[in-house]
Parts: sequence; C-alpha cells; structure tokens
Amino acid sequence: MQGSLGKKIGEGAFSEAYAWAPGQVVKLFKAGVSHQLGRHEARMIRAVHAAGLPVPAVFGEVILDGRFGIVLQRLDGPTLWQLSRTGAVTFERAGAIVAALAMSVHKTPPPPEVLSLREYMEAELRHDDGKLPKHVATDVLALIERLSSDDRLCHCDLSPGNVIMTAEGPKLVDWTFVMRAPAAVDLGFLHVILSELAPEIADNPERPRATNAAAQSEYARLAGTSLAELTAAMEPYLPIVRTFVVLGNVVPSLRERLIQRIEAGLRSED
Repeated sequence: MQGSLGKKIGEGAFSEAYAWAPGQVVKLFKAGVSHQLGRHEARMIRAVHAAGLPVPAVFGEVILDGRFGIVLQRLDGPTLWQLSRTGAVTFERAGAIVAALAMSVHKTPPPPEVLSLREYMEAELRHDDGKLPKHVATDVLALIERLSSDDRLCHCDLSPGNVIMTAEGPKLVDWTFVMRAPAAVDLGFLHVILSELAPEIADNPERPRATNAAAQSEYARLAGTSLAELTAAMEPYLPIVRTFVVLGNVVPSLRERLIQRIEAGLRSED
C-alpha cells in the first residue's frame, strides 16, 4: 500500500502508531505479535465502522519487516487520558465521555463476525503457554456457561487512552479485544483496567480510580439503574475479565495477584 513509515506518534502494549501518508497512520503490531491478531482487528474495525460507530476508517493492511500493520484514518487530537492527566478535563468529565461511548457501543447490534465471550475465551486458552493454572481455566469456562449470554457489542478496552478527542467529537480506537458479551463484561474490563492495572503505573493512582468511579456512575444513570445494581451485575464477570488480563500478559508483575483474585471470585460464585 502506498505510504512510508514516518514519525512514531503512539505506542500501546501490542503495537505502535506511525505517520504513514497524508491523513493516514499505520498501526504496526510489535515483533512477535501474531499476524492473525492484526487481521482480526482490521476486520473488527471495518465491521464497527460500517455499523456507524465513531472509529477510524481502514484503508488497507501492510507487512513491514515481518510486522503486520493496519493503515487507518488519522485522528487528530489528544487522547482523553492526556487531557485528564493535565487537568484540561476533569475526572468526572472523562468518566462521562467514556460512559457515553460505552453506551453507544452496547446499543449497536454486534456484527456477525464478532466472537462471543466463550469463543474468545476458548481461543485465548488454546494459545496459553502456562500463564493460567488448568483448574482456573476449567472453572472460568464453567462460569461463562452459567452466566447470562446476553449478546451486546463490547469493546473490552474502554480506557481513556483509547479515546481520541477530535474536532468532530470523541473517537474510539483499539478494537483488538471486541467481543459479543453482556454489557457487564465491558464495565468489568473498565473497572479492572482503571482500578487495578492503571494505578500500578500511573503518576497519580487516584486519577484512573476516580475516572472509573465517574464512568460507572454515569453509565448507571444512562442505563436507568442504580450504581449498586450495576456493580452487582458486573461482579460475577470479574474473574472472567481478570482471566483475559492474565492470558494477555498485560501486566506480568500482577499475574500472581490477579490469579489469587480470580480464584477468590470463582469460590464466591460456587
């Protein structure tokens, strides 16, 4: 595809973003990341873009030095994380923006190519190289079977770092982990990312916690339910969410602590 690798403009756990061509960027997955994962995300972005969600357009796919890349529409603007970090946006406002995006995602009918919660978990477990004890994997799959199978479109990484604040409004990026699941799963990911993972690396650990609290509260208001009811609905899914985090090796230093929480959560669901 016509373009050339330009200035690096961002980096995540599994990929880096570079300028590519006028109005375009390339999301280049890191060495060692499966091309299958990149192709999966490209399909998911195309599907949710066609469904009308505020996401970048996909222009093509490339291979550079053995690394898979997705050529995307360039979104100009800071991330919501950057704005909240500098104080340009309050924690409450950041949470409200995330909640509104979450609601718009959950109201969008899932495209047929999106995997279900169980299908995604089974795929992750097939590639596990020993990060998760076998008995935990068995119990998590059994828990998925017992819980609601309400199929909503879920982004599963609704952190402020994945929200680009453009002149046209907030845009949501990073659709690697999209799946069909109850909305409580997405809210569980938001809780674990902002209340358990982000505080370990944030310069101000209270910022992500406060953003999560604001987002959960605003989502409850938008959904017409109480925060207590929302929290109760999310709680059974937390062992499943933490299992995905362990399998993704997102924060290796927290692996043992997360497994302990998974096991405690599974016992409470027995």
